[in-house]
Amino acid sequence: MKKVLLIEDEKNMSRFIELELQHESFSVTVAFDGNTGLQLALSEDWDIILLDIMLPGMDGLEICRRVRSFKFTPIIMLSARDSVSERVSGLDCGADDYLPKPFAIEELLARMRVVFRRQRAEEKEYGKDLLPILSFQDLSLDPNSRKVCRAGLPIELTKREYALLTVFLSNANRVLDRETLLDKVWGFEVAVDTNVVDVYVRYLRRKIDPPGEASYIQTMRGIGYVMRK
Repeated sequence: MKKVLLIEDEKNMSRFIELELQHESFSVTVAFDGNTGLQLALSEDWDIILLDIMLPGMDGLEICRRVRSFKFTPIIMLSARDSVSERVSGLDCGADDYLPKPFAIEELLARMRVVFRRQRAEEKEYGKDLLPILSFQDLSLDPNSRKVCRAGLPIELTKREYALLTVFLSNANRVLDRETLLDKVWGFEVAVDTNVVDVYVRYLRRKIDPPGEASYIQTMRGIGYVMRK
């Protein structure tokens, strides 16, 4: 069953689309404001995102740009604005298609099928060369572009910080001792002491953790670290 994220603040419209898609055997999650929609878009994997432009909190164009900064999830823009400039803006920010309101549900379904067919063709041609995106909650790392983001905001990391985060994301909810982290990140550089792991974990926390919030990287006293909520 394909998962659809519908970000639409008009309750009647969102309910209509939700019911029609469920009738077509889609699993549908609805967000009614931009901030919630962005959080869901980044924290979970979706087969397609249906995105209104005019939203409270954050507009659809900004959501699209932030999602596109590290995810390739198909996006169809839904908007009452139907000018050429509006369509161009939606497509330029990374949307796969743009459907003006009002629309017939049959047209939306047809456009979704086109997007899925295009995606399958691209995966068949290029999929073997793409590495999977690593993510935990709203934190993501794309090894193909080497982009790291949290809640859609880019994070600049050094080579060692990037390697350390890759290990944590690849082993989420698994306790890692310092020796394991040292081996995976620093390899055979035997002159490096395990204390350097603590130093780089502090560096990484400063960059990926919002001020005042508990870190995703938790200390296991006397053992090492674990990435978990």
